[in-house]
Amino acid sequence: MTGIEIGMPTLKPKDFKTDQEVRWCPGCGDYIILNTVQSFLPEMNIRREDIVFVSGIGCSSRFPYYVNTYGLHSIHGRAPAIATGLAASRPELSVWVVTGDGDALS
Repeated sequence: MTGIEIGMPTLKPKDFKTDQEVRWCPGCGDYIILNTVQSFLPEMNIRREDIVFVSGIGCSSRFPYYVNTYGLHSIHGRAPAIATGLAASRPELSVWVVTGDGDALS
């Protein structure tokens, strides 16, 4: 008996959007970053449950709430360390860090 390979469902940018209202100031560059990420994630052909966004504080910390993947909000300046630990312990995941200037420089 042979099985039928179903494969991964085709994802579209809308599949990476959430129902959360985006709350950034008008004209903020974070909008274009969010839209760009949501646009190219389907092209990466990675399952949503295998993508994790880790953020710190500030405006950029809202990013995980706006992307329909796994995500977590860390404390000030610790997003890179948390993401590194996650990536080391779960190498099958695609781990992303989203941070702003104040958070990154702390």
